[in-house]
Amino acid sequence: MKFSSFAALSASLISSASAVTIAQINGNRYLSPYQGQRVTDVRGLVTAKGPNGFWIRSTTPDSDDRTSESIYVFGRAALPNATVGNVVSLNGRITEYRSSPAYVYLTEIDQPSNITTISTGNSVKPRVLGGLIGTVLGTSPPTQQYISLDNGDIFAVPNNVSQISVVNPVLQPRLYGMDFWESINGELVTVRSPRAVSRPNNFGDVWVVGNWITTGNNDRGSLTVRDRDANPETVIIGSPLDGTDNADVKLGDSLADITGVVTYTFGFYYILPQTGLRVTSSKSPTRPPPTKLVSIGKCSGITMGQYNVENLSPKSGALIGEIAAQIVNDLRSPDLLFIQEIQDNNGATNDAVVDANLTLSALTSAINAASSTVSYTAVDIDPVDDQDGGQPGGNIRVAYLYNPKVLRLHNPRPGSSTDATEVLPGPELSFNPGRIDPTNEAWRASRKPLVAAWETLDGKNKFFTVNVHWTSKGGGSSLQGDARPPVNGGVAQRNAQAQITGDFIAQILEEDSNAAIVSAGDYNEFTFVQPLETFASASGLVDLDVAAGILPVERYTYTFDMNTQQLDHMYVSPKVARLLRFPQFEHVHVSSWVLADEVVSDHDPSVAKLNICT
Repeated sequence: MKFSSFAALSASLISSASAVTIAQINGNRYLSPYQGQRVTDVRGLVTAKGPNGFWIRSTTPDSDDRTSESIYVFGRAALPNATVGNVVSLNGRITEYRSSPAYVYLTEIDQPSNITTISTGNSVKPRVLGGLIGTVLGTSPPTQQYISLDNGDIFAVPNNVSQISVVNPVLQPRLYGMDFWESINGELVTVRSPRAVSRPNNFGDVWVVGNWITTGNNDRGSLTVRDRDANPETVIIGSPLDGTDNADVKLGDSLADITGVVTYTFGFYYILPQTGLRVTSSKSPTRPPPTKLVSIGKCSGITMGQYNVENLSPKSGALIGEIAAQIVNDLRSPDLLFIQEIQDNNGATNDAVVDANLTLSALTSAINAASSTVSYTAVDIDPVDDQDGGQPGGNIRVAYLYNPKVLRLHNPRPGSSTDATEVLPGPELSFNPGRIDPTNEAWRASRKPLVAAWETLDGKNKFFTVNVHWTSKGGGSSLQGDARPPVNGGVAQRNAQAQITGDFIAQILEEDSNAAIVSAGDYNEFTFVQPLETFASASGLVDLDVAAGILPVERYTYTFDMNTQQLDHMYVSPKVARLLRFPQFEHVHVSSWVLADEVVSDHDPSVAKLNICT
């Protein structure tokens, strides 16, 4: 179904161009110089057919690697007149099409007519991408930058300062990933020795890389997003043209060679394969090993875990037991757990219920049933109804689970949902646990941080924690979309939240520069993007990944589109960082490594072993 075109031109304004080549139609930019015009006697070899049209490749190619030699011909009625291997001539209209204003336009020929077969039975050879000299020949995608309009930083703030549809830049396919895929849009290609860098999305589509240079390679075979590098060398494999289904794949799976046509749809450059994906081998082990970090039950070896449990409520059913089993078996029952996305007692039912005591008791009971060595006590503060965002009616919040045989709250005095805890001389908290400035506009429709002061049972060692779940990236745009740099949804609000949270932590350090502080949770941001740069600067805390020496490519807790990435972080005060023993921090990839139907939460948990001795 067609939703929009680049311009609605009246019949009296439509011009025509005769005997132009496909390369001339595509031009060396994103938008065709012939858009809106009618063309005649366009000649090409039919390379592939889909349900609504077919692709043709020029029989008179030029030598410009910026101009694609292939194009899509849209029109179901024309399909009987197009046979793969035939050279055809046709007339039509050049259209720029997209189904959403957030996407890049696709140049195509629609309203095809006068389709004439010139020859039959011709060989159809795909263009092979990659290889040892692919970069030199321009058959391998660039590995870091997406497009010149990002000005070197795809994560730069402000976002959406220019649009491809407005600027229509000249393609530079050997420098920029999007330019590369645009320069072969419509082409029949082969990807040799591909590997999966994602699991399938809800439509069975899988991101892959082929036999070409890649950056951000982690031990699992996927690509981790890093500063200024969001891996444009990837491409998504869509629905097979023969109507079959793609195999269910896991991160890092090796796949059989893929042959298909390049197109742009749903906000990304796709390859539509001739046949379904086939797995040839998988990574071992299939699941990550349990953490090696085990509590010693003393201040010099306290274990702390963080886990976004994805809308957990009593209605989560068997998932509660699976989350519990992961906490016990994979995280080995840390002394203190920073938990995000605990819902109220009836989950997404949108009523006045905000209490989560049944949710938390269901989780702690399931942990006990999983033979945990720890019988946890839960700590949370109920939000104001429908004020903390997330799934409507769910009233999600952050919470702590702690081992009462190792830790206890220091001078407990819980605050309410609207009470703002303050840093008092000592340092002490006016409310413990308490929320940080919960009525501030920065927390509108978002979770409020839960701060707490803790002590060991002998009362000699005190430390502070801040459990965060900043506003989501909802409303963001595709990395391969029209807006450049892409829209990072919620970035301004997260930056305000970062400043508030960081300023609060700085007050503790002003009272005691040697204080032990741990801030952890789902920050919904990367460490090299403005909100977390603001947080680190304002708070004075140290990124535990850096302090623990974890390689940048192994810092991931979430898989989204083509990237493994880190949204969940742990930060510690300088004292805790100084006392850290290498490498006392681990990300446990119980979500990222498994098949889609084995995912319990969409986030990976993490575990640290820290010295919080006074």
